[in-house]
Amino acid sequence: MTGEESLRPQSLMLTFLGDQVLGRDVCVYSGSVIDVFARAGVGEQATRSTLARMVKRDLLRRQREGRRMYFGLTERSEAVLRDGERRIWQAGAVNRHWDGTWTLLGFSLPESWQRQRHDLRSQLTWSGFGPLFNGLWIAPGEVDVSALVAELGLSAHVKVFRAHADVGMDIGQMIEETWELSDLAGRYEGFVQRWQPWEEDLPDADDALVLRLRLQTEWLRIVRRDPRLPVKHLPDDWPAEQAEKTFRTVHDRLSPLAHASAQRLLDLVPARSQT
Repeated sequence: MTGEESLRPQSLMLTFLGDQVLGRDVCVYSGSVIDVFARAGVGEQATRSTLARMVKRDLLRRQREGRRMYFGLTERSEAVLRDGERRIWQAGAVNRHWDGTWTLLGFSLPESWQRQRHDLRSQLTWSGFGPLFNGLWIAPGEVDVSALVAELGLSAHVKVFRAHADVGMDIGQMIEETWELSDLAGRYEGFVQRWQPWEEDLPDADDALVLRLRLQTEWLRIVRRDPRLPVKHLPDDWPAEQAEKTFRTVHDRLSPLAHASAQRLLDLVPARSQT
C-alpha cells in the first residue's frame, strides 16, 4: 500500500477495537486478531508486538481463558475510541455551524527551549491550531488546551483568549496564510480517488471486514488532521463534503458483509471485572 493507505498497525488496531469491542463489554481472542490482521497484510509478529506495546501503554488489558489469551479495553483506550467515534460520526468533516469564535494562544519560551517549543507546536497543530504569527496561534471555535499545556509543563508561558475578527477582516485570506489548505485538500481528493470505486463494487465477503477497517482508519487519520475551518470561508470547491459522502456510502455498503465476516472470524468472550 502507498500514500494514505500506509497505515500503522496500532492505528488499524484501534479502529478494529472501536468496531468490534467498544461498548460491548467483551474481549477478543489474540488468534482472531492475528487472523484479521494477516488478511490486512500485517504479519503475526507485528500484530503480537502491537498488542504487547498497547498493553504496556495501558491501551489494552489481558484476560486469560484456559490456554487462550484475550484482549479488552482499558479506560484510556475507551476514551481514545470514544473521541474517534465522536470525530467521525458527530463532528464530521464539514464545519457549517461556526459561531465566529476563535481561540487565540500566545506563548513566549526561552530561546534555549527548542524541544519544548517543538512539542508545543506539534500538539497545537494536532489540536487544530495554525500559526497566525510566530508566537501567536489560532483555531476556530472554543478549544480547551488547558490539559495539553499543563501536560507539557508550560502553563506559566502560555496565554489563551477567545476572540472575534474585526469587521472587514478577510478571514478567507487569513485562513489561506495560516493553514496548508492545498495539503489538506489533497488528502481529501486522494481519499475520494481511492475509495469511490467501492461505491459501486462489493468485495468478497471475507475481504469486507479488512476493507472497512482500512476505510475507517484512513478516514479518521484525515479528519483528525483537519482543523475544521468554517466552510463558508473555504474555497467553493473544498473537497471535504464529497470525501465524507464517499466515506459514508462505502461504509454503508461494506457493513453488512463486514458484520457477517466478523461473526465468522472473531472469538469474543465477556469481559470480567478486574480486581
